[in-house]
Amino acid sequence: MLQEFHTLINDLDSDGKPMGGEVQARGLTIHWQNGPLGRIGTDERIKPNGAFIETVIEAARQRIQWYNDNGFGCRENSLAITKLEEALHWLDARTKRRVREGVEGTHEGS
Repeated sequence: MLQEFHTLINDLDSDGKPMGGEVQARGLTIHWQNGPLGRIGTDERIKPNGAFIETVIEAARQRIQWYNDNGFGCRENSLAITKLEEALHWLDARTKRRVREGVEGTHEGS
């Protein structure tokens, strides 16, 4: 059974582009990154101001792996880990593509 969210806010900027937001449920509060994580110059990134989806997925993946390694290993856990790793792979591929296209850290492109 999934927990109900107490707060689920996804903000848009004045141009209708995704910005920050917040998620709250029992034992969980996430303040999402507000705005693109652009760069200062060539290599230095702007300091993050919130959480990224990849961080949350990795936290869930690590926790399920911990269960698998500590007496609660099962096929379903292993499949869930595989799917979370796949999600991380595709999100990383998206970022690398956006870097190649020169639009990473902006609201440009897809």
